[in-house]
Amino acid sequence: MIERLGTYRNLVTLRDGVRVLLRVLEKSDGAALQAMFDQVSDEDLKYMHSNVKNPALVRKWIDEMDYSQIIPVVALVGGKIVGDATLHRGQGPYRHTGELRIFLPETYRQRGLGTAMLKSLIDIANKLDMHLLTAEVIAEKLSVVRAFQGQGFQLLASLPGYFMLPDGKTLDVALLILPLAKRSISEF
Repeated sequence: MIERLGTYRNLVTLRDGVRVLLRVLEKSDGAALQAMFDQVSDEDLKYMHSNVKNPALVRKWIDEMDYSQIIPVVALVGGKIVGDATLHRGQGPYRHTGELRIFLPETYRQRGLGTAMLKSLIDIANKLDMHLLTAEVIAEKLSVVRAFQGQGFQLLASLPGYFMLPDGKTLDVALLILPLAKRSISEF
């Protein structure tokens, strides 16, 4: 399946009628991905794992892209990247798990794109025979927590003070989990 990820395509129509192509990020997408990240507000940047406005970092992601570790899915409208979602695959004893992350610019939020991207990542994880997906969401972002729950994720735990903003303020994190494969129950 990893070899066929380059052919993954999903055409979706948002609630407002805009058609969006979801596909796996390609090496030729570096400039378009950076252009989207250049528009990230300072407020959004505080919540991101990395400084996505750093062109050297984004170039490194593109140059070192390895679908066996991270599967990046982008949303395109008219050739312009308007969303980024990643499936971070566990390694070693965690190889059956994946962590999901999604970023949308403000102009594409609350339009159904995040849900469409989430569904695509779940579809890819199922095709890769993964067993378990997780997501960490700032607990006060209730609409995002509910969106994950709407796709079957369960709130596993609330982690007090788990996320620290650049100014040192901490926020609670909702740990969400989605089992994908039925566990076989053995007897003894």
